[in-house]
Amino acid sequence: MAKVVATIKIFPESTEVNLEKLKEKIEKNLPQGANIHSSTEVPIAFGLKALRLNIVLPEAEGGTDHVEKAISETEGVSQIEVEMVRRI
Repeated sequence: MAKVVATIKIFPESTEVNLEKLKEKIEKNLPQGANIHSSTEVPIAFGLKALRLNIVLPEAEGGTDHVEKAISETEGVSQIEVEMVRRI
């Protein structure tokens, strides 16, 4: 089965959220077969930073829905935005 990389921007609930700890929580919540390939912090405004993750997952029906749901349900996440999905 082919794999895809999904680039997802995660906005924390506040500037108080530790992005490294948030990344660890997200990694634990990801469905089986999905893992974080790389991450960066992206400045937004007024000290708020977002977390941009490149997540590798199997290409399957439903696309990134199960990964999006797992990230959205993680404590400390305000909202997410799928920026790009591409085959590898």
